[in-house]
Amino acid sequence: MKMKNHWSTEGANSFVLKFGPHFGEKLALRTYTSRLLGQNPQWVLHGGGNTSVKGETTDIFGQKVAAVFVKGSGIDLARIEPEEHPALNLEALLRLKQLTTLSPQAMVNQLRLSLFDVAAPTPSIEALMHAFLPHAFIDHTHPDAILTLGNQPDGAQRLHAALGPEVIILDYIHPGFELAKEVALAWEKQPNARGMVLLHHGLITWGDSARQSYEATWELVQRAETAINALLPGSATTIPCTIPASASPPWTQWAPELRGALADPTGQADHPFKRFILRPLDDPQTLAWLQHPDAATHFVGPPLTSDHLIRCKPWPLWIDDPAHIRQAVQRYREEYGNYFQRHAASLEVGVLSHDPSPRVVLIPGVGAFIAGEDAHRANIARDITCQTLKVKAIVAAMGRYSGLDEQQLFAMEYFSLQQAKIQKHPAARLQGCVALITGAAGAIGSGICRRLLLEGAHVVASDLGGPPLDSLVSDLQSVDRDRIIGVAMDVTDENSVAMGLTQVIQTWGGVDLVIINAGLAHVSPLATMDMDRFRKLHQVNVEGTLHLLSHMARLFARQQTGGDVILISTKNVFAPGAHFGAYSATKAASHQLARIASLELASLDVRVNMVAPDAVFSDGARKSGLWAEVGPDRMRARGLDEAGLENYYRNRNLLKVAVTSDHVANAVMFFATRQTPTTGATIPVDGGLPDATPR
Repeated sequence: MKMKNHWSTEGANSFVLKFGPHFGEKLALRTYTSRLLGQNPQWVLHGGGNTSVKGETTDIFGQKVAAVFVKGSGIDLARIEPEEHPALNLEALLRLKQLTTLSPQAMVNQLRLSLFDVAAPTPSIEALMHAFLPHAFIDHTHPDAILTLGNQPDGAQRLHAALGPEVIILDYIHPGFELAKEVALAWEKQPNARGMVLLHHGLITWGDSARQSYEATWELVQRAETAINALLPGSATTIPCTIPASASPPWTQWAPELRGALADPTGQADHPFKRFILRPLDDPQTLAWLQHPDAATHFVGPPLTSDHLIRCKPWPLWIDDPAHIRQAVQRYREEYGNYFQRHAASLEVGVLSHDPSPRVVLIPGVGAFIAGEDAHRANIARDITCQTLKVKAIVAAMGRYSGLDEQQLFAMEYFSLQQAKIQKHPAARLQGCVALITGAAGAIGSGICRRLLLEGAHVVASDLGGPPLDSLVSDLQSVDRDRIIGVAMDVTDENSVAMGLTQVIQTWGGVDLVIINAGLAHVSPLATMDMDRFRKLHQVNVEGTLHLLSHMARLFARQQTGGDVILISTKNVFAPGAHFGAYSATKAASHQLARIASLELASLDVRVNMVAPDAVFSDGARKSGLWAEVGPDRMRARGLDEAGLENYYRNRNLLKVAVTSDHVANAVMFFATRQTPTTGATIPVDGGLPDATPR
């Protein structure tokens, strides 16, 4: 468990050179060591912890004013910038120390009033603690080793023994004004202390320099780790467990059922569920821990630190038998409702319960399922869960875990300032939706992928493996790396479709929206039709559609949260063209399969609709595969070049417009967002072609 001291004079100097001229040396070094702290996941995770430095700033009159620069609430220390330590008027904050009480709302108001820049982020809820302590540099972290020793019934004694008399140990105090005053009072009683532990919360260190405060954290964590190693029996590092020789748990077998069970009913007919994204934690070590005979006792309980409540709820859900997933989730919701009712009287009038669904589900033999409103939040909760299981396994090897009591948990979970760290923007229209697009690397597919990603969906870009798909995924990762994956899939091969869907389930837990777009074209008169080419079109356009519809029908039934299928059809279904029989016939069959699916899947609240575009030549630099096949013949027949052909198709529609992939994506969004209670319908996206109007 020994952790390296990452302080580097060279690294520190580079930050001074980069940031010092504009922000000053102190804030540059504060930024450097804050990142060192934040980049160590055994000390801080995802926006947790906070740091500060005291110095001066210049007011509007050019006068130097004493200031404390405190990390903004919710800012990730690992990537913090100098301006994300907003400056506050230190004298104004110190005057607050004489008050006996200060409500959370009043405290935030005073913090905002004390900012020198009204546009700066709101400082950490522990800002007053940083102000009330006199030290130049202060670091507050949540090290695993400190929590391992402290989160036990005799945690204070274990910490005293490990860290020595120069470290103050305080019982848990709810963050805010009261904690700031108690921390300051404790230091005043022991001014030679090197640091302070807040039980069930974290570690505070300080120093006259950035290096001193950072190395105080490092040294105290080393002491704690040395004590832990001495306390563990024999060569044990956690509770005894057998790691499976080859871990192949049925995570994907149960993820769709669990994801469906976790979806919160909304009472809205068109959008009946708020869906979650699931992330797996099914590595061999996790599986081994969950198989321990006393695993439920060890791992079901409060989080390591109060900071984790906003991500993981007060306790995880344990399920012995995954065959009873839905009943177990319902029991959890009922228990959470009772928990809320027991403590609701302590809240202000009008504060409602958070959603009652668990964020962490533990199933022996299967693994841990981590839920979040999106993949980013699920990933954060997964990292926290991974840390939590590890620490609790170590605690179990040396004693018994003891966390916050229920009242303390509730007070922190419903603490408005804590919730502000993850203040949600209005939900994107497709938040929580997993969308699979076949034929994604083509002109129409890439445009649809981009639009769905911008609308909040988790996008599975699927196509034959190769550079076109890789390039598309790489481009879309610049929009949101957490919500785009590429899955190589050959829709003509049922095993490939099954494996592709399994990959999606392993990544995000299920699928809610399928856009069947993969297609193939061929130009030939009927008299000389090559039957092998015709069969190839049939495999892609017809069998490929059937494979997707068949597998998705079964997946929708497992999830029980409805869904949507959108087939990218064609104007040729309604207005076929000469020499285009193979394409027109096979796309008509695909279209008919989708209409039949609308009849068969309606009872599952699955809506199946079609979009019929015409003459979409490209999506930016991505050319249409269909027009690469068809275009040369059409150009020869009309004596046109590529630009002339595009102009010809633009002028043949009633509106005289060029149809783009964005237009097709707009039609897809109409169905994907369920603007009307519609299934089995077709939207033409062709600029107006009377003979292609659906009848």
